[in-house]
This record gives sequence, C-alpha cells and structure tokens, in this order.
Amino acid sequence: MSHGRKMNKMGASHPRILPAVELSNLVGLIGASYDTIDKGLLCAFVERWHPKINSFHLPIGELTITLNDVSNLLHLPIIGQFYTYPSLDAAAAIDLLVDSLRVEQGVAAAETRHCQGGHVRLSWLREMYEDACTRRQWTVVARAYLLHLVGCTDIFVTPSRLHHLSYKSVTSVSVSYLGLFVDLRHTGGYSWAAAALTHMYEQFGRWFLCKY
Repeated sequence: MSHGRKMNKMGASHPRILPAVELSNLVGLIGASYDTIDKGLLCAFVERWHPKINSFHLPIGELTITLNDVSNLLHLPIIGQFYTYPSLDAAAAIDLLVDSLRVEQGVAAAETRHCQGGHVRLSWLREMYEDACTRRQWTVVARAYLLHLVGCTDIFVTPSRLHHLSYKSVTSVSVSYLGLFVDLRHTGGYSWAAAALTHMYEQFGRWFLCKY
C-alpha cells in the first residue's frame, strides 16, 4: 500500500499551520509515503519474518526492527506518552467530527455511512481541509492535515481496516486518531515511534499468518 500520491494531492501544509505541524513531531512522515512500492521485495521480507520473536530470518542471521531504526528512518520521537485510542462507533465518530472539524452533523453522518463505520475517506478529508482554509479556521485546518498525514502513512492505518488482503481498498482513516489532535499542544508529546513499531510487528505477523 502506498499513499504518496494522496500526500501530493494534499500538497504542502498551509503556512499558518506550519508551527502546529512541526510541534506535532510528525513532520518526518511527510516524505515517508512512496508513490510506488517494490511488492516483490516486501513479500520477500514478509516470508522471512518470524512472528513469535519479531525478527527476520536472513542468510546473514536474525535481524529485527528497533525503536532506533524507526526514529532514524521516520524521525519520530521515541520518548513520550503512550496512547491507546478507542474504537469509535459511527455515532461517536460523528460527534468528534462535528466538534473537531466543525462539519455539519448531516455531512459527518453521510461520510460515516459511506465508510460503514467510524472512518472517513482521505479524499473527503482533503475537501474538509480546503474548506477550512477558505474559512480561515486554522485549528481545524491543522487537525485535518495531521489526520490526513496519519492516514497516508502505512504504519498508522487502523488495524481493523487491514484484515483484507487487498491493500488497494484502504483509502480511509479512523476518526479515532482525530482525538489525538483535539489539543494540538499535546500532540508532540506522544511516543509516535513506539506506536509505529508496535503496528509494524502486528501487521507483519498478520501477513505471515494470512500467507501461510
């Protein structure tokens, strides 16, 4: 799965929200989504993954992904607050969208119905971002941009959306992440690298089990 083209559609963040984006400590993700992915190489690594010990079995020996690797490659903070986000139902997701993105309840309800749950499409989120820019609601703009950024980063896609073998169908993001951006002052205090590493371990294991 690659959302690099979707990141390009969003474009650079508006100058008015740049301080909030930098404060989030997620700036490193902006250039982390590829336009294309070598699926053969990815499958080769998955075939060599041992889910019980979270390591690759390679000709040179065992190799694993560490927090230091995540920090160096994605420039995400290792130290910070650990977080868990609840799985929102449609009603709770609608309330969060109305409160945080200032959308009308009917608009939010229509989008969650389209996504069959507490998710929104990345394309819909880009429309909300542009609309908030027009209305000069910069806090809303920052929230929409960061939610889109998380949705475009493979390591942060909601696990419940990855039970299908086809990654092409994953074009939405969980509204649950929006709760992390309600107070933009605290966004940079999370250990994003730990969340990324945990997610990668889980998904490598899922792919291993699906393949075998």
